[in-house]
Amino acid sequence: MTVEIREIPLVGPESGPYGITAGPDGALWLTLAQAGGIARLSPDGAVRTYPLEPAGGRPLIITTGADGALWFTRSGDDRIGRITVDGEQRTIALPAGTGPCGIAAGPDGALWYAGMNSDTIGRVETDGTHSAFPLPVTGGFPSMITAGADRALWFTLNQANAIGRIDLDGRVTLYPLPTVNAGPVGITLGDDGAIWFVEIAAGQLGRIDPDGEIVEFPLPDRSARPHAIVADPDGGAWFTEWGANRIGHLDPNCRIEGYALPTPDAEPHGITRTSTGIWAALEIGAIA
Repeated sequence: MTVEIREIPLVGPESGPYGITAGPDGALWLTLAQAGGIARLSPDGAVRTYPLEPAGGRPLIITTGADGALWFTRSGDDRIGRITVDGEQRTIALPAGTGPCGIAAGPDGALWYAGMNSDTIGRVETDGTHSAFPLPVTGGFPSMITAGADRALWFTLNQANAIGRIDLDGRVTLYPLPTVNAGPVGITLGDDGAIWFVEIAAGQLGRIDPDGEIVEFPLPDRSARPHAIVADPDGGAWFTEWGANRIGHLDPNCRIEGYALPTPDAEPHGITRTSTGIWAALEIGAIA
């Protein structure tokens, strides 16, 4: 497979691009964690940034909701943000100390988020109605979340060393990881119907099937600190290697390759896919 990487400058490196997603308008949308804003890269290459309203929210993860707007977590002020493709914003306040991180659109049309500081998984309807479900752990640090193929949401528990599943009624099942202190973070639904995730502390990828069976795949560089992951439409997955300045790929035969970014210390974080390729948010203020 031939892989070509190019970097597109977006904003200053002090802005801290973190999460990235494909929007319903054909643009790429990113969170600017350090600057406190949202950026939009249109198909023609035009960049527009939107400061958070109110300011200071430290946005992390962004996704498209069932209402055609972009929804994102504001980890700095315990809110969920919403921005339309025209730039109009509103927020939904969460309980103090929630610390929302990952967010995903659920099969019920609601947005589901991981409360990393509160040991909760929360649910927000597009009209602003909010509910939260406590997890059976203390200090588990739920981080990222994704919709599964089974009408449930799957999430990583970074400090509890487990993958969790929550159904639409709030029932939770936890699956401990085979590797101790693996530190799971990014998670995604694979095109094979299984859930794929990364273990940032162990330098591994993981796969869990709907029955809870887990298989781990050690990276060639165990210090690469994999962070975010997205399914490959041809099978396998693409992921960011935050600690090694690479984009990684696991093919359908479970072979793993890493592709170095042109700029040193670019710090790749979020990753998404579109019809034009795989896109990653780089801390240096660019995407690749």
